Amino acid sequence: MYYPGSHAESHPDHPALIVAGTDIVIDYRTLDQRSRQIAQLLRQSGLEPGQHIAVFMENHPGYFEVVWAALRSGLVITPVNRYFTADEAAYVINDCGARALFVSGFVGEVAAEMVDMLESCRLRYSVDAPVDGYQMLDQALQIVPPGVQENEPAGHIMFYSSGTTGRPKGILRQREQALIKDGYPLIERLRGYGMDRESVYLSPAPIYHAAPLAHSIGVQSLGGTVVMMPKFEAFEALQCIERYRVTHSQWVPTMFVRMLKLDEQDRTAADLSSHQVAIHAAAPCPVEVKRQMIDWWGPILLEYYAGSEGNGSTVIDSEEWLKKPGSVGRARIGTIHICNDDGDEMPVGEEGVVYFERDEIPFFYHNDEAKTRDSQHPTHPTWTALGDVGYLDEDGYLFLTDRKSFMIISGGVNIYPQAVENVLVLHDKVADVAVIGVPNADFGEEVKAVVELLPGVEGSQALAAELIDFTRKQVAGYMVPRSVDFTDALPRLPTGKLYKHKVREKYWPKQDKG
Repeated sequence: MYYPGSHAESHPDHPALIVAGTDIVIDYRTLDQRSRQIAQLLRQSGLEPGQHIAVFMENHPGYFEVVWAALRSGLVITPVNRYFTADEAAYVINDCGARALFVSGFVGEVAAEMVDMLESCRLRYSVDAPVDGYQMLDQALQIVPPGVQENEPAGHIMFYSSGTTGRPKGILRQREQALIKDGYPLIERLRGYGMDRESVYLSPAPIYHAAPLAHSIGVQSLGGTVVMMPKFEAFEALQCIERYRVTHSQWVPTMFVRMLKLDEQDRTAADLSSHQVAIHAAAPCPVEVKRQMIDWWGPILLEYYAGSEGNGSTVIDSEEWLKKPGSVGRARIGTIHICNDDGDEMPVGEEGVVYFERDEIPFFYHNDEAKTRDSQHPTHPTWTALGDVGYLDEDGYLFLTDRKSFMIISGGVNIYPQAVENVLVLHDKVADVAVIGVPNADFGEEVKAVVELLPGVEGSQALAAELIDFTRKQVAGYMVPRSVDFTDALPRLPTGKLYKHKVREKYWPKQDKG
């Protein structure tokens, strides 16, 4: 059996969760007892399998108690981006139809503001501090009688898209009815990464995001230990690997960039010898960044490409990647097809929209049949796409070019910003970069780079010219930015995804391009 209840019996004192940089450790006995009690509260309050709840918290030690309570009750739980405003959070909670909501004091001000916006969420709990409009969870649990439900039905998680191009959409994956004791669906994949009860998994990203939460739940299904960072800090992340003897970890490319740009003394201060597998995904990794990471950490990087939709995936290890630099691997789930805008398949080496073929469509977008249809191939409804563009080589390895929605069309020429961003982020004065199309009277669009500089570096016309010249030496002339703007911080999610529409809003009238 693969869930906290079984591990509470076999090794109750083993850490299920460690909050990095604190004294907080939650063992399997506590995780089982707390999640079972919260599950009992929800059942006593009238919630039935298949109904929805939501959680709106930072990387809080109570997060997993609430998630496991839902998973062992047959409920559908939606994690809400803890950076959302009241309007944004209320939209997701209303859209998913949550009957119960769990928050923390950290987001208390936003949580209180959205109470009057919630449509059907009558059960509202704060896990740690008084919040207007919410009952303290521990107070609610005092009147819950002890009890164990036999044959607990397995629930699941409904993630929402990141909303980088508009309102986020709920992604509901097809699930067969099962019992929680049978284990979380991801555990076989994690076993393939070498994970087991003795594994220590470092999660430096926000836990509301799909990959960190799903992998953490999978690790706890196997009885291992999750080390959760309250937030990512490059130096502290390296220290965590040494301090907790981390065996497995998961990253996004912006984290690699920040760690590589630490000074040499900080980069080499930690003992990383326990580190066996470093998983990364969520955003394309520049080739030179990944090459430097393999040189530093050794051939332990394992990359996959997938979406929360679960329509397909690829995987590639370090040895393969060194032979196919820039690839995200070959198909692990589904069959890949590269198609043009009319749905015709493209020859090897030519780019187009990336589709995964499955026996049936494995997901749908909650309350949005039109978006579900838009993800399907024009003539093959079980081929679905997430909006990425790429190509296959002669050996079946997938190379991603960019997001279709990010493409710049200048004078009829298609320009994918990712290639330019991958160059500029390597400049020794650049912390982050977004390349966008901005209005041009003659060509429709022209290329602009919006750059976040490293601390202590000042933007100037001379530096802008330097960055343009730096790019010109490495990409085709039509891809070179015509201008560079500097910003204090780009609107990038901690999950690695960039709110590119927010960058573009400054340059495009909303009715023309948002």
